[in-house]
Amino acid sequence: MTLNNGTTSPDPAAGAARTPGYAGTLAAACGAVFVAQVANALPASLNGLFQQDLNTHGSQLTWITAAFMIAVVCFEFTFGVLGDLFGRRRLVLAGTALVAVGSTVAALAPTVQVLWLGAALNGLGAGAMFPGSLTALTAAARGPRQRAHAVAVWSGFLSAGAAVSPLLGGVFAGIGSWRGSFWVLVALALISMVVTAALASESRAPEGRRLDVAGQVTFALGLVLVLYGAVEGPESGWTTLPVLLSLCLGAVFLAAFVVVELGADSPIFDLRLFRNRAFAVSSAAAVIGMLAFLGACFATSMWLGPVQHQDPLRVALPFLLLQGPAFLLIPVVSRLLHRVAPARLLTSGFVLMTVGCLLCARLDVTDPGLGAFLVPALLIGAGFALTVSSVTAVALGSVPPHLAGMASATTNMLRDLGFALGPVVVGAVALSTAGSAFAADLSGTALPAADAAAAQEVAAAGGPIAVNSLPAGAPGSAARDLALDALGSGFSTAFLVCAGAGAVAAALTAFGMAGVRAGGPAGDEVPPSGRDGRADPAVGIARP
Repeated sequence: MTLNNGTTSPDPAAGAARTPGYAGTLAAACGAVFVAQVANALPASLNGLFQQDLNTHGSQLTWITAAFMIAVVCFEFTFGVLGDLFGRRRLVLAGTALVAVGSTVAALAPTVQVLWLGAALNGLGAGAMFPGSLTALTAAARGPRQRAHAVAVWSGFLSAGAAVSPLLGGVFAGIGSWRGSFWVLVALALISMVVTAALASESRAPEGRRLDVAGQVTFALGLVLVLYGAVEGPESGWTTLPVLLSLCLGAVFLAAFVVVELGADSPIFDLRLFRNRAFAVSSAAAVIGMLAFLGACFATSMWLGPVQHQDPLRVALPFLLLQGPAFLLIPVVSRLLHRVAPARLLTSGFVLMTVGCLLCARLDVTDPGLGAFLVPALLIGAGFALTVSSVTAVALGSVPPHLAGMASATTNMLRDLGFALGPVVVGAVALSTAGSAFAADLSGTALPAADAAAAQEVAAAGGPIAVNSLPAGAPGSAARDLALDALGSGFSTAFLVCAGAGAVAAALTAFGMAGVRAGGPAGDEVPPSGRDGRADPAVGIARP
């Protein structure tokens, strides 16, 4: 039997015994996404050590995380097309090799700028591994139920990688150096390459798939420029020329991207999908809700690491609660998706995340105990477990079957865009608020003039986070308590922003999707993806 992606499959009546490749592809895909997510989450427990060893300040720490996610988001669609054209297994192998190279660069990094390069290479590799592994897996699966189970297992290993990664970083930082954790990642990537080469089946879907070079270039430039302005604005100043130029030029390139995509024969981002109300609402909720989740994760890592200077292993412990539920609750969420409307799961998950972020906003920055993090981290983690698979289910259930692949790929990119925005928004809010609070407190302090002037000079160069890290007796160190209080205020405000984003996402899914049936009401039908009016043959495989 020939599939709509141009490959062949055995007769369904022959049973699972005659469908070799699924079990091996499942193992390879789960291993690949695990490695990709370890690369993503590894810096979470190491930000404090990066600051100490590489003399970084606030925005430089933000760029370590942002460089990874920007690379993923910018090239995710293009990597999906490359996988369809040349083979998903080959794409995963190439991406895993990039992660091995990027992790080697990070392990050897003498400066934070080189660490950015390693993070960006890891992001490029992961950007290939995420769509390549999942599309290969869904191509090997037989029937909707096996495909749904495969997606749930794949999502669980993604979350397992995110949960284990900070713990891995904390363990190796405790017994040696943070660089050792990146060498472990190199080893994991090499093992994943061997497993993929030996076990995964190859699949392609080249019909109708073409590279959209103009769309890729305008999107990448626009996103990078806008996020550069957002990251650098808090420390450089929002009215400085580089920040203003980057924001303005980024907006121009993103507008050009919209124009290009509207006229493209084979768009990487089919904007007509948003004529479907359910899809448009769930897409907006995905961006905003995932911003809330990864923003809360980034704020937690900064709060415990560079702000409180806690041991990396202690920093890693809350991430078991933030990321672990999405892995442990795989069977529960899989069953719920068959019995409960995905929109209700989304709303419930976003509400849990909102409550958890509100509780985090009430934490005391002078209290180094981890007990206060237990309940809010568990709520945020449980909320994420309910939303990470549900958002894809909503996207696939709200569009016609011939657009399922494009809808799933678009949802995946938008979810990752929310992940990319989380650290950027949190960093901008927290550092801007902390900088203003520290300046106000310092101007009214009773510190000797010399100490106040030294602290002001250090803050001008690296913000209050630099003052907070001064060793005892160093010029300006007398203002460390002021800096700590200012940072506590800044990151508490950032947690409130994450709570607000979670509340908006919950409201969108609760009210914006009221009355919407699966497939969309009559007026919401989206036209076929091909410009000639035919269904796009490449969208027969779902890519959450």
